Amino acid sequence: MPRIVLVGAGSVEFTRNLLGDLLSYPELRHAELVLHDIDPDRLATAERMAAWTAGALGATPTIRGHLDRRDALEGADVVINTIAVGGARATRLDFDVPARYGLRYTINDTINVGGVLRGLRTIPVVLGIAVDMADVCPDALLLNYTNPMAMVVRAVDEAIGMPAIGLCHSVHWTVHTLTGYLGVPFAEVVAESAGVNHLAWITRLEHRGTDLYPALDAFVAAGRVPDDDLVRADIFRRFGWYPTESSEHHAEYSPWYIPKGDLVERMHIPIGEYLERVAHNLDEYAETKRRLDAGEPFEIERSGEYAAVIVHSLLTGEPARIVANVPNDGGRLVPNLAGDACVEVPALVDGLGVHPTAVDPLPPQCAAYTRPAVDAQELTVRAALDEDRDLVYHAVLTDPQVQARLTLDEAWRMTDELIAAEAEWLPEWLGGTAPDWMS
Repeated sequence: MPRIVLVGAGSVEFTRNLLGDLLSYPELRHAELVLHDIDPDRLATAERMAAWTAGALGATPTIRGHLDRRDALEGADVVINTIAVGGARATRLDFDVPARYGLRYTINDTINVGGVLRGLRTIPVVLGIAVDMADVCPDALLLNYTNPMAMVVRAVDEAIGMPAIGLCHSVHWTVHTLTGYLGVPFAEVVAESAGVNHLAWITRLEHRGTDLYPALDAFVAAGRVPDDDLVRADIFRRFGWYPTESSEHHAEYSPWYIPKGDLVERMHIPIGEYLERVAHNLDEYAETKRRLDAGEPFEIERSGEYAAVIVHSLLTGEPARIVANVPNDGGRLVPNLAGDACVEVPALVDGLGVHPTAVDPLPPQCAAYTRPAVDAQELTVRAALDEDRDLVYHAVLTDPQVQARLTLDEAWRMTDELIAAEAEWLPEWLGGTAPDWMS
């Protein structure tokens, strides 16, 4: 049976959903599940949740918890990373410091200033995980869910050279949403996408051989799009292709919405939504502990997370199709994005591994919209790996909200304030106190 290690298992709700997916496969019901977190309380809660989930599904896995990361990783076959360095406190700073400069965000975890800071505090920790893996489980596959996805996967590839697959459910749920708009069964739709994480495009959408894009165009033109998807629908009208990820993400990925007049109100852009999610997650954790103490049941639904699909395919050889975030292989996968970028493309999985699929070049307007995300990715990774503070400022300058509202002096001052405020999670070369991944 495979030894599956969940790093950051204290994200209890995600852990429950993922374990529900894993243990729903008959072939994985007796797997060895190893949970790791640096928070003893969260680790203990994750162990209790794992035991409850296994019991509810009639599965009999071996479940172990480890506060020590190397002990947890020893002999792993698959490592699933879901850490959140700095947690709720760091996320709050990602919003609060820019807010003093008039910047407003919805999610702020991918390419904006929050993505840069999240990358700087996360990359060293994930590289430390990869170094430990190279030592105690060199043949294991690293599956990463932690954002900023593209920065993390690219850093592991460049610094360690270890195979790492970035996983995200945004494409899955975008296709699910679009099929709902058009009233066709999700299971009968063939879809393809390409780009970078949170900034990809649905390049194919068919139902039984019929192109669904004309029907989608009519749906949008008729004004039938729900309020929470107006930004993305607007981008579709202008660019001709539907973007993946949500409207709240895309509202902050350009200077066309949040800083412009009353568009926040008219386009129903949820400023600060991620802070609400973080607060909800804290409340949900407390409720999870209460329900475990009270012996109350939880609902288990198959979430379709790709990590479970990959583990099952690796074990059984049964092929599956997923979407993966991987290095662009010199431009082989997405020809008109940078060859060293981390890109998001379709992939096939079988007993031999994960096989990314090369796609056609993106439409030129879509590639142009996407390339600033690649610039943010490159500059942040280079800053982290080369220990170059100047590149941190340059990475922040790729943020379209910064470009729309701040002078260069203001951008520099804001970046300095963020670095000082988040010092406990940043490496020493940035003046922080967090351990370096090479130490």
